[in-house]
Amino acid sequence: MDNASDNTIIFDDFGYCNYCTKALSEIGKVYFPNEEGKKRLDELLAKIKADGRGKKYDCMMGISGGLDSSYLAYLGYTWGLRILAVHVDDGFDTEISKNNIKKLVAAAHIDLVTIKPDGKQFDNLTKAYMKAGVPNIAVPQDNILFAALYKYARENKIKYFLSGGNFALECILQRGNTHSAYDLVNIKDIHKRFGTEPIDKLPFISQYRVEIDKRILGLTTFLPLNYIDYNRDQAFKELADFCGFEYYGRKHLENILTAFVQLVWFPTKFSVDKRTSHLSSMIVSGQMTRDEALNELSKPFIEDEAQMSEYIAMIKSRLNISDDEFDRIMSESGKQHTEYNTDKLLLTIYNYLRK
Repeated sequence: MDNASDNTIIFDDFGYCNYCTKALSEIGKVYFPNEEGKKRLDELLAKIKADGRGKKYDCMMGISGGLDSSYLAYLGYTWGLRILAVHVDDGFDTEISKNNIKKLVAAAHIDLVTIKPDGKQFDNLTKAYMKAGVPNIAVPQDNILFAALYKYARENKIKYFLSGGNFALECILQRGNTHSAYDLVNIKDIHKRFGTEPIDKLPFISQYRVEIDKRILGLTTFLPLNYIDYNRDQAFKELADFCGFEYYGRKHLENILTAFVQLVWFPTKFSVDKRTSHLSSMIVSGQMTRDEALNELSKPFIEDEAQMSEYIAMIKSRLNISDDEFDRIMSESGKQHTEYNTDKLLLTIYNYLRK
């Protein structure tokens, strides 16, 4: 971990950063890879199944084709849960992730709803985010997914969301260079400044609508992966044995746009190497030693240059960005979301929760 690209990272006199210290203190408080976790999981599953009686589904979840959501969907099947899965097909899914989703839902007998946002408007809004130069250019993708999840929860009277968020692989996530995906004020301001197409065909959701749905419908989100000994390599093996799930590379590389964000956008615009967070999380959860992580960090940042060139060419084509415009965007200094209009109240709450 380093504080060159994230001023929220602070090191103590012993060289330990606040992220790692906080994560280590939470083992046994939020992460239970033991008998306590089994007990909590059994109680959770009993509650979900009991409340699901008489309904078509017990719960719902978003599924991206990545490891965390895919493994959780597989576990949900083994636990006997009736899951409604929602996937946002933004046109940037890799062929591997498409096949992984198809094989997984077929083998697990999971009902899948695929949302395809209006391509012209979605691509133009994504381009607006790139022109704005902000860190999280995947905000439109994330917000549309949550809008779909809450919509289907309301329609199907589903009370519970299962989230693939987890301690084992994500206990250390940098708080700098990010922003809430629910900030519609920020979305609309960036679109107003840099967009050239309307966004009236895109479904969005605000934090306020989320809170209203939670209170009226009793919607609750659970993170079941925190109640098991969640091991990355073992999860990939189980999925491969179950449905022929294929390895797609490092974390978040199951989608072309997110792969670009992780491997090109963040390091070029903000000097951020996301591998430090991912590897540090695995050290904390005991899946890797520090020496093993440093060895992994020494490998080429982009393992397949030819593939990334293809990804960038596709992004340019989809977003109608010329070579010169792309080079100009990438050469400009990055900006923070707060340099544009934001929902001040939401931002205050968001920053408080991240502490």
